[in-house]
Amino acid sequence: MSPSKSDLPSRLLLSLEPWRNAAHWRIAFSGGLDSTVLLHLLASLAKSESLPPLSAVHVHHGLQAVADAWPQHCQSVCAALGVPLLIERVTVQPGASLERAARDARYAVFGSLTQTNDALLTGQHRDDQAETLLFRLLRGAGVRGLSGMPQQRPVGQGTLIRPLLDVSRAELEDYARVHQLTWIEDPSNQDRQFSRNYLRHQVMPLLTERWPQAQASMARSAAHLREAQGLLDELAQMDLAHANSAHDFQWLGLPSLELAPLTALSAARQRNALSHWLEPFTRLPDSDHWSGWTDLCDAAADAAPIWRLADGELHRSAGRVWWLSGDWLRTPVIGCGWQTPASALRLADNGRVMFSGQAPCGPLRIAYRQGGEVMHLANRGHRDLKRLLNERAVPGFVRGRLPLLFRADELLAVANLPGLDGNGQDGWQLHWQPTDEDQGLS
Repeated sequence: MSPSKSDLPSRLLLSLEPWRNAAHWRIAFSGGLDSTVLLHLLASLAKSESLPPLSAVHVHHGLQAVADAWPQHCQSVCAALGVPLLIERVTVQPGASLERAARDARYAVFGSLTQTNDALLTGQHRDDQAETLLFRLLRGAGVRGLSGMPQQRPVGQGTLIRPLLDVSRAELEDYARVHQLTWIEDPSNQDRQFSRNYLRHQVMPLLTERWPQAQASMARSAAHLREAQGLLDELAQMDLAHANSAHDFQWLGLPSLELAPLTALSAARQRNALSHWLEPFTRLPDSDHWSGWTDLCDAAADAAPIWRLADGELHRSAGRVWWLSGDWLRTPVIGCGWQTPASALRLADNGRVMFSGQAPCGPLRIAYRQGGEVMHLANRGHRDLKRLLNERAVPGFVRGRLPLLFRADELLAVANLPGLDGNGQDGWQLHWQPTDEDQGLS
């Protein structure tokens, strides 16, 4: 038999059942009603149930003087419940949205603390879900945004879980009253200049007065939209499978897609597939800025169009679209001498180069294409480097970054391009690792 609606501990335990074998449960503890009830519930359950080790973390933003007393309050609550507490102080970066900046700082802490197989538990409830749906609806969000807060998502190396999303604030208040809990009332929660507070105090009371089940209905709508988003994600994966073709430049280590399978789709399916693909890399554009994708696709065949997004750029070259960020957007230093070719040479903003086999005699230097370079090839004589790159369909954005090996003014090799990357008779090759491993992982 399933737990009754009023049996909050059993409902919480059922919600957390998939994570009973986690290495650690850490509660994000602000000291407010939601997290106080969650902490008390878990500490009480731990006395009779076999749960993962519990701890709490309080993030002190330092945005208002009254908040200076909150860490001590949180420490007292945790001490009374026998739950270890970590207090983390952060500096909130100023910006257009103080709410978002504080949230970003808070979740940066959560991400750094959450290790493999850890679960971070937060106290958002059903009323929060309804507010989120309404807030995003007013901002013109799509299906993904209107699906609201997911019950779980990755954070750090572990998982963030919201086990109270099916619980109303009224139920949390009833529990707190029965157990005589005390909690922090953040004065900023009354400030109507914040959009969420305006919705909570001005709009939602009017809606629930007319439609008492409004919040439950809105949370249910978010669940429907979450299911719809799941179907859209499945469609995106199917469409992307056709565009994730192999190519000759896998060694670049760059995310890329074949363009033709994408442009064969309807405009809506193109946006859906590309949004799914881009989401791990960048904040996605709103609907008004998708014209950049159309411009990229419609540019002339000999053009090199770029779509600039919040956290990087999408380039079209060699029949593919490529995601570039970090070092790929910086201009590498023109060249440098290679004094010890037996060791790898680190290049500023451009990874590193190394030899396999015995390096040629020096003095050697690494430089980049400036135009007009000529290379001598056995059986072919002297050939323009530009033509050689064209023959191999080297993507345009790579050409100015390809390390060129010179001895004095003689071009000896072009890294990583078969037939140009070394001397077969002497048995050496020039290898380029475009980014350091750490940068690649980040």
